[in-house]
Amino acid sequence: MIHALLTGITDERLYAVCLLSLMGLRPAEVCGLRWSDVDLEVGTIAAGDNTRTLVDGEIEEKEAKSAAGKRGLPVPATVTKALKAFHTRQKKERMKAGEAYVNSGYVLVDELGQPQRTDWLRRRVYELMAKVGVRKVRPYDARHACLTYLATVGVTDVVLAAWAGHADGGTLAKRVYVHPDSSHLKVAAEHLETGLFG
Repeated sequence: MIHALLTGITDERLYAVCLLSLMGLRPAEVCGLRWSDVDLEVGTIAAGDNTRTLVDGEIEEKEAKSAAGKRGLPVPATVTKALKAFHTRQKKERMKAGEAYVNSGYVLVDELGQPQRTDWLRRRVYELMAKVGVRKVRPYDARHACLTYLATVGVTDVVLAAWAGHADGGTLAKRVYVHPDSSHLKVAAEHLETGLFG
């Protein structure tokens, strides 16, 4: 499903934003990410420095709950390329809109530069899923998919916890976000066959 979605939205405006979600960022972290948190040359982001969400009908911005929540993450080349393209697109939108454009500094903005909230992001992602024809999944579930993938390819608990922004060394991150399925169990059986029994 992930590959079908990404293939279907490569040319969409929010492609880079969807990739950030698939890197395991919380929706509030995606909405709170500023261009000043992104180093497009080095390929890193400062995740969790600022979150932006809707609480009781009001926009709330705040820092991460813990020091572990504020984390520098290396960005895969595909995501860096998409962020560069999105940054360029926003510059063109700013020129086109002229004085109507709000230079908010956020990564996730509409065509007039207005920063967006998690509910706006969720609706847009659902629209993209419908357009591509994949089943509707909450953007927050992309975090689960990312961390499950990282865990099942052998990323250590401590690294998994650091990526997720947890201070517990990986126990909570694995318990909450990692959801092995039958394909992962098959890999475990293959490891037993080749390593223990082979």
